[in-house]
Amino acid sequence: MSGREKTYFEVEGGRKLKGTIIPQGAKNEALQILCAVLLTEEKVVVHNVPNILDVNNLISLLEELGVHVKQLGEHSYEFCASHINLEYLETESYRQKASSLRGSVMMLGPLLARFGKAKLPKPGGDKIGRRRLDTHFLGFQKLGAKFNFDIHEHLFEIDATNLEGAYILLDEPSVTGTANIIMASVLAKGKTTIYNAACEPYIQQLCAMLNQMGAKISGAGSNLIHIEGVKHLGGTTHTLLPDMIEIGSFIGMAAMTASEITIQNCRLEYLGQIPSVFGKLGIQMEFVGDNIYIPAQEHYEIDRFIDGSILTIADGPWPLFTPDLLSIVLVVATQAKGTVLIHQKMFESRLFFVDKLIDMGAQIILCDPHRANVIGLDRQIPLRGISMTSPDIRAGVALLIAALSANGKSIIYNAEQIDRGYQNIDTRLNALGAQIKRFVV
Repeated sequence: MSGREKTYFEVEGGRKLKGTIIPQGAKNEALQILCAVLLTEEKVVVHNVPNILDVNNLISLLEELGVHVKQLGEHSYEFCASHINLEYLETESYRQKASSLRGSVMMLGPLLARFGKAKLPKPGGDKIGRRRLDTHFLGFQKLGAKFNFDIHEHLFEIDATNLEGAYILLDEPSVTGTANIIMASVLAKGKTTIYNAACEPYIQQLCAMLNQMGAKISGAGSNLIHIEGVKHLGGTTHTLLPDMIEIGSFIGMAAMTASEITIQNCRLEYLGQIPSVFGKLGIQMEFVGDNIYIPAQEHYEIDRFIDGSILTIADGPWPLFTPDLLSIVLVVATQAKGTVLIHQKMFESRLFFVDKLIDMGAQIILCDPHRANVIGLDRQIPLRGISMTSPDIRAGVALLIAALSANGKSIIYNAEQIDRGYQNIDTRLNALGAQIKRFVV
């Protein structure tokens, strides 16, 4: 799909779904792992790579930079970064492609570690509020890097010819910031300690992969990570986790559409609080091996706190509930029995899609940019289909779930936002009985 083409979905709602679905590889892990291939001249094989726009665009950007990419299978790739063309960083093509992809920021750590310099235009991504990059650059500075931000060109330039290990106390447990600093540190001289580090499974996966390549990293999964710099990293083979956000989206979809769905190969040990939070909404789940079975439920009731007060569901850094699923939780609550306060602490614009749900008939009070009070309708008043526009990946899928449950037809414009994070979502859901038509204009 070219940059000029626009996609919209036409959704016929009110249909019950049934069947089995397998989650794609984890998008957020993929963006880190693919950048890490820049750390070595040797071949790196990555399995379970999701076929989504953000990942495909990053692979394309790596190819332009000189990485040899060979597709081994539908979701498997071999990367070899033995001949990197740093002059590409000076081109207009690089600026355009890197600025449109937020994941490009994680190329900085590997480029600094291996080549001692890097450039990056201010990256884009979702319109969900300001996501600053201070954590990344403060970490690089602690390692000895010097950087300049050209405010007119929106361009970061970094010189890191002599990176040395350091004690780094992060100002926030940023996942991408932690990943970037880890990758910058693995080839630095001496020991690096990162405190207040992100603990996400994706960071654990990145560290496991780097250790397989010869890095010396300990503490992954905690907020205190130690890195002993090494002189060289080799090749490896790595398999991405299933996407926990897609798993949570499917749980919510099953509840909203009163459908019987089995989600296979979930790697349950890495889901954290996701099952328990959806359980608080009254959604029944059975865990069979590594699968999640959601029976068809005509009604589900929101829990209250022990003292009887109204439930609050809030996001936070891992192991707290992921912000990427709050929009799904909010939509699912609209047809539950009961009331819940959704508190989006981490991003100030991620709840602004609720006006579309209100137009569909949902009972929601948007208190401020961070909080929404949802009064569940217990299916007594079904949502109605409308025309709407997807503002970002996660809100787009939340609106798609709402449309699947609604009476009548819905149109979701800007559906290419959904494609950034969910592979072939229309085809996969249609296989379960959904009726989603894709149009490209």
